[in-house]
Amino acid sequence: MNSADRMLQARRKAELRGRRSETIATILLIAKGYRILARRMRNPAGEIDLVALAPFGPVCFIEVKARAVERDAVESVGFQQRGRIARAANLYLAQRPALAGRGSRFDVITVAKGSRPRHYRAAWRPGDNS
Repeated sequence: MNSADRMLQARRKAELRGRRSETIATILLIAKGYRILARRMRNPAGEIDLVALAPFGPVCFIEVKARAVERDAVESVGFQQRGRIARAANLYLAQRPALAGRGSRFDVITVAKGSRPRHYRAAWRPGDNS
C-alpha cells in the first residue's frame, strides 16, 4: 500500500470515528431532553457538528471532539475554529429569525475512549481568546 492509499484510509477512519462520536453526542443530548435541529450543518461561513434546542433554553451550537484523552478533546477547539463556528452560528440564526430570540450558547461534547461522553455547556463565547 502506497502513502496516498494509507492517507486515504486514515481519513476514512477519522471520518467514521467522527460520525460515530456525533451519533453518541446526539443520543446523549436527546436523553437530556434536547431537540436536535441539525447534524453537520454547513453554510458558507462554516460547519457546525450539532445544532440543538436546550429544554426551555437557548439554541446550542455543539462541537463534538473525539480524542484518546478527554482533556485533549476539550483543548482541541482552538481560537480560529471557534471563530468559524460563531460565524456559521450567526448565519444560521440570521436565516431563522424565530430561533434568534431564544439566545444561543456554544457547547463542546467530548468522546474519549474508555469514558462516558461529557457535555460542557457554554464551553466558550465568541471573542474569547482562551
